[in-house]
Amino acid sequence: MEHGGTALRRCVGVDPAEFAVAYWARRPLLTSAAELGQDFSDLLTLADVDELLSTRGLRTPFLRIARNGEVVDAKRFTGPGGAGAEVADQVSSDAVLRLFSEGSTVVLQGLHRLWPPLIAFADALAAELGHPTQVNAYITPPSSQGFSPHYDVHDVFVLQVAGEKHWTIHEPVLTDPLRTQPWGERADAVAARAAEEPVIDAVLRPGDALYLPRGYLHSARALGEISAHLTIGVHDVTRWSAVESALDLVRTLAVDDPALRTSLPLGVDLADPRSTADDVAAVIAGLHAALDRVDPAAVADRLRSRTWAQVRPEPVAPLAQSTAAASLSSDTVLRVRPRLRVQLRDAVGEQVVLVTGRQHRTFPAAQRPALAELLAVGELKVGDLPGLGADEQVELARRLVVEAVAVVPDARPGAAVHHGSR
Repeated sequence: MEHGGTALRRCVGVDPAEFAVAYWARRPLLTSAAELGQDFSDLLTLADVDELLSTRGLRTPFLRIARNGEVVDAKRFTGPGGAGAEVADQVSSDAVLRLFSEGSTVVLQGLHRLWPPLIAFADALAAELGHPTQVNAYITPPSSQGFSPHYDVHDVFVLQVAGEKHWTIHEPVLTDPLRTQPWGERADAVAARAAEEPVIDAVLRPGDALYLPRGYLHSARALGEISAHLTIGVHDVTRWSAVESALDLVRTLAVDDPALRTSLPLGVDLADPRSTADDVAAVIAGLHAALDRVDPAAVADRLRSRTWAQVRPEPVAPLAQSTAAASLSSDTVLRVRPRLRVQLRDAVGEQVVLVTGRQHRTFPAAQRPALAELLAVGELKVGDLPGLGADEQVELARRLVVEAVAVVPDARPGAAVHHGSR
């Protein structure tokens, strides 16, 4: 985890280094607006919520509605968008108004892909944490509760945006639950724990923040007026994620073992464990052998690939960047795409590999100095790419822009690129 990042500092009232040691994945942290020194109105307001619900052509699954702890059927608040927009699952603002007035909670989902301030904030926080993030907004009518006590299978930061909400937090019934261990499978234990003494019983007001490790039970009720909060879900990269990556590699290695591809005998009685005992023993031995051959570095790389693929870099403007790629010159400024996770690797032979997410792009080894310099400084002119002739510099720059590894910062669609200084 990188310490000192501004996104994390907006969510917690302690130094990020202390948060990493004392709170991360361990225990909740409640922070007041006074401690944070800034509210969250730049990220989302109630007026922004109205805009999203009324004029942005919102569709499911970007909206979910809940009433009395139950999810409302999407058909009750979606329909065609009118002439020329007959997509059947567009949000009906009329229906949302009616349901909200009746006490339903509105949940805006995936705002890290939809609302520009939260796109930037969620990506910045993910970069600091080293774990992917997502953002939902929960808007609750006065004196209403959206969801009954439950736990999440990911860590969350709760940022109170508007109104007041009474939160009740209880100890986990399952420590560090995985995505395959949702709270519904332990509903009775959750209900029993929720009847016990809470570890946090507090009212969040605008600008307050709450951190909850996965597994902590929580429920919230709006008080007296419309309440809105952001829930930033942190999709923890866990040791179990490494287990899954290792098992993927075991499966790949094991398939090459002829002994593990052998058919069972004719007439085998699968109801009698004794009839398959030798075969099962051979399988377990074969899997042990495959596991012993797994390269820890390969597990780590597969884990990196899966995690990077979940983190979205800054969007590119297709028309503007296409225009820029077609008119590059030695004076054009080239910038590594913001928030792109990228690594330059050597490869066997006369090539190097540029890794982004699950993508591996190969380049001639002669272009390594140019790629390394661009990644190191983040931004330079095409003519400053080292080790290449002028035509080769433009060729490499064009490929990087077209493949969205780099961008031209001042590009405009259909307009000549302004060649700025470095």
